[in-house]
Amino acid sequence: MVKIVLSKEEKFIYEKLKENGNSINYKHLQDLCADEFEGVRLILKAMKEKGIVDFEGTIPGFSSEISLIKQI
Repeated sequence: MVKIVLSKEEKFIYEKLKENGNSINYKHLQDLCADEFEGVRLILKAMKEKGIVDFEGTIPGFSSEISLIKQI
């Protein structure tokens, strides 16, 4: 089994998703991340490519719902 390694930013997003019942609106998530780091959309895109999260489209929009689909 391949272990998925998360960056500091990915770990932060992962924890916020878990704290919010494995699903969170993109705008709310962006607000939570604002004081920590920038580039939330690109980080989420990378997390989707790793199969950790899911959302509609390739890059999430402001109304997107981000869902945690893989527990690590």
